[in-house]
Amino acid sequence: MRSILLKLTLLLVTISPLAIADTITPQTPSLLPRPPAIATNAYLLVDYNSNTIIAEKNSTLLVEPASLTKMMTMYIVDSEIKAGKLKLDQAILISKNAWQATGSRMFLNVDTRVTVEELIKGVIIQSGNDASVALAEHIAGSEQSFADLMNSYAQMLGMKDSHFVNATGMPDKEHVTTAKDMAILGRAIIKNFPETYKIYAQKEFVYNGIHQQNRNQLLWRNPIVDGIKTGHTDNAGYCLVASGKVADMRLIAVVMGAKSDKSRTEEANKLLTWGFRFYESNLVRQANVKLQDVKVWMGKDKRLDIGFAEDLYVTAPQGNYKKYTAMINLLPMIKAPIQQGDVVGTYVVQDQHNETILQQPIVALKTIPKGNILQRGRDFITLNIKSAISSFRT
Repeated sequence: MRSILLKLTLLLVTISPLAIADTITPQTPSLLPRPPAIATNAYLLVDYNSNTIIAEKNSTLLVEPASLTKMMTMYIVDSEIKAGKLKLDQAILISKNAWQATGSRMFLNVDTRVTVEELIKGVIIQSGNDASVALAEHIAGSEQSFADLMNSYAQMLGMKDSHFVNATGMPDKEHVTTAKDMAILGRAIIKNFPETYKIYAQKEFVYNGIHQQNRNQLLWRNPIVDGIKTGHTDNAGYCLVASGKVADMRLIAVVMGAKSDKSRTEEANKLLTWGFRFYESNLVRQANVKLQDVKVWMGKDKRLDIGFAEDLYVTAPQGNYKKYTAMINLLPMIKAPIQQGDVVGTYVVQDQHNETILQQPIVALKTIPKGNILQRGRDFITLNIKSAISSFRT
């Protein structure tokens, strides 16, 4: 939004409590117990739709991500495919360096060619370090250069505390992340690459005659879980980013530093079960749907439809949603030209204790160019008269 608009004082407009939930049927309020005790160094539970953190402990603690790193490796691979720089049926030559990768492997053979699609499954399902290195080398020339890409993508996604030095998650004191950053990455994968995300739910993959199962045991234990990735090293402990969906509500749970495979599975399951049992995710308004219209000055059109660039969801404890109120903070004067997507205000949601739980930018839903000389002249005169009257009254 142009700086002249950003400098204006915001105008406060209050909406009635029911305006935010006029399509929600009444519910019986329920008690909200504390989150379950989670036996990990750090954890986080977030609502995918609203990006609201429901529960957390040490969510910004720097930890090693182990094979959760491969989520970033795959995010870059998917970005390359989306940009047309990489194709699923493209065959990649496997280097000696990739073939020699230690740790979990897809069991690639050196100097053979393997398709990108097979390598993707090797990374996601089998957690193959060799497949990760092969893709990294093909995309960036070397794993070191690929790590530079990983860090650039991390900054772009808002993963402020993450730093990557390899494509696999092999131990390195400089290779760190946080539970919060891994939730950001998981959400981005699900949102931006839904077709690839389906692979995270696959329970097994056979390559080179070797059958391997997905290490995410929640895929067998909890039918609502459809992803996403495990990790383990001696330094990192047992880690898991898990996501599940019930109706239109999706949660993402991150556990870092569990003591065993069984423990990370149980702790992530505890978080998901608690979240789905005691919280709800409510769609307030869809993206690009008119919220209301406002006056525009100096424009070709007199009125501007405003709304949200993305679907607006509000996460609340079960039974509390109808107690919430919403306010619209609008710029008091909006002048053309206006571009579609320009921010013209903020939508603020408060709970029953008047605590702000969500702020969402309100944007212009269409472009309005400057008006002609007559239109601008008329508005100029009107604004000056209003200013004179205001000055006279004060």
